[in-house]
Amino acid sequence: MFIPPKPHIFAIPKKRNNMLIIDSKDCENIDKALKKYKKKYEKSKTLLQLRERQAFIKPSIRRRGEILKAIYKQKIFNGTIES
Repeated sequence: MFIPPKPHIFAIPKKRNNMLIIDSKDCENIDKALKKYKKKYEKSKTLLQLRERQAFIKPSIRRRGEILKAIYKQKIFNGTIES
């Protein structure tokens, strides 16, 4: 009795480059290097992405929020609301 081999399915994970590299000189203070790291971490918006992924937001609600934000900005631009 011949049993055909099972096909192999390989899941290829999406490549995310989450590593932050800080170029520091040998004589540089550790506080300065830590400050550079914190600044680079903030610019990469990693924390914002993590907070955004904590809960699922339906696309319709996300669009509604974008529209309300655009309306608010337009009102400020027109001068009907002062910021």
